[in-house]
Amino acid sequence: MRFASLGSGSRGNGTLVQAGDTLLLVDCGFSLRETESRLARLGVSAEDLDAILVTHEHSDHCSGVARLSRRYELPVHLTRGTWASGRCEGASAVHHFHSEAPFTIGAITVAPIAVPHDAREPCQFLFSSGDYSIGILTDLGSVTSAVVQHYRDCQALLLECNHDSDMLQAGPYPPPVKRRVAGDWGHLNNRQAAALLAQVQGERLQHLVVAHISEQNNCREQVVAALAEVHEAMDRIVWADQKLGFDWLALD
Repeated sequence: MRFASLGSGSRGNGTLVQAGDTLLLVDCGFSLRETESRLARLGVSAEDLDAILVTHEHSDHCSGVARLSRRYELPVHLTRGTWASGRCEGASAVHHFHSEAPFTIGAITVAPIAVPHDAREPCQFLFSSGDYSIGILTDLGSVTSAVVQHYRDCQALLLECNHDSDMLQAGPYPPPVKRRVAGDWGHLNNRQAAALLAQVQGERLQHLVVAHISEQNNCREQVVAALAEVHEAMDRIVWADQKLGFDWLALD
């Protein structure tokens, strides 16, 4: 298995997961042209995709889904709550799934995990193929026992470190937005992410990717300060960039 990112942050998200001949795109928050360009940077074409999976209906995750799906006749998998938002309407083929009910696409088993976020029926995903597993975990405001249970001991983890609490409170966001981001249905701060990592990382963890970093309310120095308390291999951390995402990472 391997995975890569088209970009990660409040201005657009997209993650590729591949096992054998099966290639999945998780979320698409970019225009069609931008998506095609970012896929090409990673050496793939939209024609290579087998499906698009959607975590939730916020625009930085789904604004490009319907158009990409129509253009390349790609099936879209999402919860009924996400579909009910109407923001993926017009997709070529729609398949609904229930959170906590795994399903299979080609060589990949997809386990949707319900998460606390301010959307209609949000989820994140754990992907597995054979003995390999990749966890994608962004856009949640608090950590549940189910999240800890499902993401424990995966071999690769893409983990949200959205904001530093002090930077958020001192930053330019209006008070209602600050409360939303910092709330139980918002986004993980650095300390929350570190506490979660301490519970789920194991000897099998090969790749840790820090993702969905706020450009206004966080910085790498603050992330490093938080994660270094629980993670020894700080020199091996991969950073998911808004503009460039990150290149392919393979499990072995």
